[in-house]
Parts: sequence; structure tokens; C-alpha cells
Amino acid sequence: MIELYTAATPNGHKISIALEEMGLDYQVIHIDLMAGEQKRPEFIAINPNGRIPAIIDRGNDDFTVFESGAILLYLAEKTGKFLPANPKERSQATQWLMFQMGGVGPMMGQANVFYRYFQEKIPAAIVRYQHESRRLFEVMNNQLADNRYIAGDQYTIADMATWPWVRTYEWSGVDITGLTHLQRWIEELALRPASQKGIVTPPSSELSEEELAKEIRKMVTE
Repeated sequence: MIELYTAATPNGHKISIALEEMGLDYQVIHIDLMAGEQKRPEFIAINPNGRIPAIIDRGNDDFTVFESGAILLYLAEKTGKFLPANPKERSQATQWLMFQMGGVGPMMGQANVFYRYFQEKIPAAIVRYQHESRRLFEVMNNQLADNRYIAGDQYTIADMATWPWVRTYEWSGVDITGLTHLQRWIEELALRPASQKGIVTPPSSELSEEELAKEIRKMVTE
């Protein structure tokens, strides 16, 4: 049994999608970010960085793993799924996973902060992170022109890591006009049953967009 400590964010959705795809038994422990549960000692004992997601593998001596990319690698290696055995193909999947971890996630995250959450609007910062997100989308679009999935012809943990972020492009204020291959990929992955289950695990907030932005603003500015 995998215990998944998570919240309704793209990083959290990566892992719920992976667990669904891999057919692993798991239990969701919803961490209330607005209440600061990720900063409490009992969660810090699981993830010293105080961020979701994190897992405890109860079937492996209660082994804990934090950082979403590390969790995906751990689960792929545990199950032998969604990470190619061929060394070159495995490296390609890992490279694109790191592309998401070091690029897509951080840039879209900063776009969200300056575009949605900060009360003081700083146009230069908004443009900077939206443009960089768009540039990364263009890199992906070029890759997807010749490949069904982000790392090649196989669906891998790189797709699981990237799709939950890219699908939220409107929230980040990023335009995907003209990126036809990226759009195809977004739509195709949205049809996967594990994607559909994963993005509602745990359920998203019922707050309006304005109310949600206000609550997150408090969290990111404290």
C-alpha cells in the first residue's frame, strides 16, 4: 500500500495519475495547504522540504519518498512500468522528466504567482514567466511533431509529470495558439482514464477562481 500525501495541484496530480496508471493500491492523505498542514512537524518528518507530494511505501519498510520527480522514478522502478528498459530510451524519458522538473513546472509556477496571486501586478515579471513558459511549450511542440509522446513513441512518466502542468496553461495566462502538436497531446492524454481519475484525486477546491486566487495569495506571500 502506498500512502500519498497530496493536494489538488499539478505536482500532486502527477502522482495520483501515476498510481492509477500503474494499478497500485494507494490511500490518499489530503494535505490542506491553506491551513499550513505541509508545515506541521508530522509532515516535515515525511518531507523535510514541507511540500507536497510525498509518499510512504508501507510495503517497503515504510520507505518515504519526496519530490514529485523522484516519486515517479521510484514508482516506475518499483513496478517496471512507464520507464523504458532500453538505456537510450530510458535516458530520453529521464531527460524530459527533468525538463519538466527544472523548466515547465517552475516557469508556470512563477507565471501563476505574478499573474494570478500577487496583489501588486509587476508587468515585467508576468511577461518574463509567461514568455518563458510559451518558449518551453514551443520546445515541446517541436518534439511532439515527430513523436506521439514527449519522450518518443511510449507513454512514460515524463508525460505524467508534464501534462498536469501544461493542461493549466490558461490559468498561467499562456497562449498555445499555433502549437498544434502540443494541443493534440494535451487532448489525447486527457482521454486516458488514469488522467481523468488522477486530476480529481484529491478533489479540487470548490472556491471560485477569484476566491481561490485570494487564498493562495495569502499562502505564497506569508
